[in-house]
Amino acid sequence: MSAPLSKELRKKHGVRSLPVRKDDEVLIKRGFYKKREGKITSVYRKKWVIHIERIQREKANGASVPVGLNPSKVEITKLYLDNDRRKLIKRRAAGRAGESNKGKISQQAVEAAQLLKCPKVIGVKLTGALSGWASPKDVILKVASILTVKGGTGAIVEYFGPGVDTMSCTGMATICNMGAEIGATTSIFPFNKRMAAYLESTGRSKIADLAASYSGILTPDAGAEYDQIIEIDLNTLEPHINGPFTPDLGHPLSQFAKTVKKEGWPAELSVGLIGSCTNSSYEDMARSASVAKQVLAHGLKSKSLFTVTPGSEQIRATIERDGLSAVFNSFGANVLANACGPCIGQWDRKDKKKGEANSIITSYNRNFTARNDSNPATHAFVASPEIVTALSAAGRLDFNPITDTLTGSDGKPFKLSPPQGDELPAKGFDAGEDTYQGPVANAPAVKVDVKSDRLQLLEPFRRWDGQNLDFMPVLIKVRGKCTTDHISMAGPWLKYRGHLDNISNNMLIGAVNAFTGKVNSVKNIFTGVYGSVPDVARQYKAKGQDWVAVGEENYGEGSSREHAALEPRHLGGRAIICKSFARIHETNLKKQGMLPLTFATPSSYDLIDEGSSISLAVKDLAVGKPLKAVLKTSTGATSTFDLIHTMNEQQISWFKAGSALNRMKDLAAGAK
Repeated sequence: MSAPLSKELRKKHGVRSLPVRKDDEVLIKRGFYKKREGKITSVYRKKWVIHIERIQREKANGASVPVGLNPSKVEITKLYLDNDRRKLIKRRAAGRAGESNKGKISQQAVEAAQLLKCPKVIGVKLTGALSGWASPKDVILKVASILTVKGGTGAIVEYFGPGVDTMSCTGMATICNMGAEIGATTSIFPFNKRMAAYLESTGRSKIADLAASYSGILTPDAGAEYDQIIEIDLNTLEPHINGPFTPDLGHPLSQFAKTVKKEGWPAELSVGLIGSCTNSSYEDMARSASVAKQVLAHGLKSKSLFTVTPGSEQIRATIERDGLSAVFNSFGANVLANACGPCIGQWDRKDKKKGEANSIITSYNRNFTARNDSNPATHAFVASPEIVTALSAAGRLDFNPITDTLTGSDGKPFKLSPPQGDELPAKGFDAGEDTYQGPVANAPAVKVDVKSDRLQLLEPFRRWDGQNLDFMPVLIKVRGKCTTDHISMAGPWLKYRGHLDNISNNMLIGAVNAFTGKVNSVKNIFTGVYGSVPDVARQYKAKGQDWVAVGEENYGEGSSREHAALEPRHLGGRAIICKSFARIHETNLKKQGMLPLTFATPSSYDLIDEGSSISLAVKDLAVGKPLKAVLKTSTGATSTFDLIHTMNEQQISWFKAGSALNRMKDLAAGAK
C-alpha cells in the first residue's frame, strides 16, 4: 500500500512521480493528484522528498536528526479522505515501539507522530493594482467581509494572480497577519521579487538567494486547483472600514457614512490608533505621515486623540531617524513603545468613562467588544493606517477623504491627496538599540514566593478517574459571540499571566449569559444565588463538582490565548459544548484535558435552560464516535442527544491523563 521514499525509488520515478497506490484513487477523483501514464504528480510528495534530502544533507554535515526522522526509516504511510477532509499520517518509523537505540524510535516519538488534518485550500485571485487610497489592508478587510470570521476555518488561504506582484512584501504580511480573523490555518503568498527586496533590505540577502533557488516550490503549480476561489480586482477595490465589534462586518468607504447614520453609531471619532504588530511597516508609517503632513501644511492637527505604536525597535528607530516620528508628534500623536499596547488592551484610557458610548478606529486586526479599552460601549472599527489618520484629522467617523474636504486654519476648504510612501527606507533600516539580555551564567535555582500575586507554580491537573461525568451543572450558557477576549480578557489582567489562580478571576467575565442577557452574572444551581462566573465556578470546585459551559458558533475565535483554555480547566471545567469552535481554541482545550464538543444537532442548544445539568458517557469516548449526553433541565425533564468531537487517540490520552503535560510526563517516566 505504501512506497518507501528510497533513493532507488526517486531515481526510478523522479522527484515528482511515484507509482499510483490503491488508496490514491479517491484522491485522484477529488483532483488532489493528477494521473499521468500510471503515475501521479503531487507537490506534497515532492516537498516530502526535498525534506528528506535536506535532513540527509544536515546529517552528513554533522547536524543532529530528530528522533523518528531517520531518512532511511521514514515513509509516507497513507493518504486518504475522511468525511471530505484530507488527512495525512505524517510519518512512520521502523523499529519496535519503546526502543530508543540509534536508528530506532522511542515510545514517546511514536506517540508524538500526530495525525494531521490536511486543510482545504481557498484561493484568492488578485488582478489589477492598488491605487489611490486603497491599500493591502483593504484586501484582507474585503476577504473578511466575504468569508466571515469562520469562513477560513480548516483552510489555507493562498493568494495568487498578477495582482500579487504589485504589492509590497510588508503589504502581503499585513494580509497574512489578519488571516487569523477569518479562522484560516495559515495564509500564504508566492515568493517573488518584492519579498527578495525586503530580505535584502533587512540584511538577509543569503536567505533571499536561497529562497530564489527554490522558487519552484515556493510558487503555485501551473493549473493548481482550489476548493474555493475568490476574485478581487485591485483596480476597483475601495478602502474598507470593518466593524464595530467584529472584524468581518465590512463597509466600503463610499457607503460607510450612510451606514453610520443609519445604525446610530457615534459619529464623533474619539481616538485613532495605528501600528502594533500589523500595519506598522515603514511603508505604512510613511503613507500615514504623508497624510499628516498635508494636514499640518494647512495649519491643522488631529482633531481626535491619535496614537502610533511602532511594530518593532527597528521601525521605531528608522521612522525616528527619517523624521516620520517628528511629523506624528507635530500632528498631535502620542508615539507609544513598540509593544502590543492598546491592540491587546494595554491602554489606560482616560478620555472616556466605562459604559460611555464612543467610537474609535484602529489599524489593528481585532475589534471585539471591550478588547482595546475594557469599555463594552466603545464602537471599535478597523481600517488601513492612512484611513485612520485621515479620519482622525477630521475627528469624524463619517468623513470620506476621497470626496469630502477639511477646512484649513485660513478658513479655506482643502481636499487630501492620496497617501504616498516608500516601500523601503532609502537609507536602509536602522536596527535601533540592542535590548537583548542573555541568560545569566550559573544562575541560581528559581524560587517562587508563595505570597506572590503574579507568579505561581503550576500544579498538575486532576486525572480522569475512569468514570462517566454525571450531572455537571451548566456554569454558563453563552449567547452570541464568545472570543478568547470574552473568555480571558487581556489589558490589566496580563500582569497575572504567571499566576493561574489570579488570572482565572477573569474567566468568561465578558460572555453574555443567554438566560439573563447580563455579563459576569450566573446562578449557582445548588444555592439559587447569582454571582460572578469565576466565583460560582470556584463554589462548584470547592464542592468537588465538575461543570460544563455552553456556547454558540465559532467559540474561542480571536487571539490564540492559552489562558482561555487553562482557566476553565483550573476552575473545575470538564467540557465546553457549542455549535462550532475556532480551530486553535479547540486544540488548546484538548491540550488542557478539556473536552471540546459540538452539538450534532445545533438546536440542542435551545433545550438547555437555567439550572440544567449535563452527563457525559466518557467511558465510551473513542475516535470518530459521537459522545452521548443526557440533559436534565431545571424541571427535572431529561433528554439525550449526541455530541461530536474531533479527538484522535493521542488527544484522548491527554484527556485521560488530565492534560497533554501530564501525558508527556507519563511517557518520560516510561509509561505506555
